[in-house]
Amino acid sequence: MQIGVNVPNFGPGTDPDMLRQWAQTVEGLGFDLLMVSDHIAITPDVAEQYPAPFYEPFTTLSWLAGVTRRVRLGTTVLIVGYRHPLLTARMAANLNRLSGGRLVLGVGVGWARQEFEALGVPFRRRGALTDEYLHAMREAWRDTDDYDTAAIPIWVGGNSDAGMRRAVLLGDAWHPLRCTPEWLAEAAGRLKVIADELDRPVPALMPRIALRETPEPVTAPDRLAGVGTIDQIVADLDRIRLLGAETVVLDPFNGDLTEIRQPERAWRTLAAVAAYHRSQEDR
Repeated sequence: MQIGVNVPNFGPGTDPDMLRQWAQTVEGLGFDLLMVSDHIAITPDVAEQYPAPFYEPFTTLSWLAGVTRRVRLGTTVLIVGYRHPLLTARMAANLNRLSGGRLVLGVGVGWARQEFEALGVPFRRRGALTDEYLHAMREAWRDTDDYDTAAIPIWVGGNSDAGMRRAVLLGDAWHPLRCTPEWLAEAAGRLKVIADELDRPVPALMPRIALRETPEPVTAPDRLAGVGTIDQIVADLDRIRLLGAETVVLDPFNGDLTEIRQPERAWRTLAAVAAYHRSQEDR
């Protein structure tokens, strides 16, 4: 199982130097994937959780491709309805080519109603638009012979049954976000049921989980995967590996904006996870 990191590309204290440090830390620790989030119009509903500055993912990843060499680069998740599908297809193809085939395109339907309104996109049609645009993107890639786009994996986010169906029908992987270990185990079974009902292959499991180390064990029944002592965190990773996940993405942002300016705590936890992961690979 490979491990990725969701790097904060937003908030006070985030600037090119900080993004560079994050990218070089993630790659230097041996992680396999670096991902960033997506918002365009920082409307009040977005700013409440992800305040400005917010670095747009395609331009940010294109820049980070130049300061890294090995780590894959991705979006968790790109809101499909925010951009014309032909523009998204072209930008994704360009980024994949410029980075040496390192792009992972995680996609989702979005949730910020005010941002949809600011962009002139109908919020109530976001699911249908996502399906339509994903079809259009794949058609554009099929009709394009000047870029090797066949290798761009699409990870479909969304923890609902609708998200699972979309992953089965239109994605290469299902990318659930921030859940409890118990929920993820049950949902992996549900994903197979949905795939069987649709007579389609089961997409790969690529979850994004929280990452927050605590000095004492967290025993609350609603504990998110990736939250707790380092022993709890690595136990969660082992459990996710046993579910058949091919990649898990660690999300170190847990709502504390001060940690964006001071990422050293997150980096220490990532270093501990990386050391554990290397020890497992050596066994």
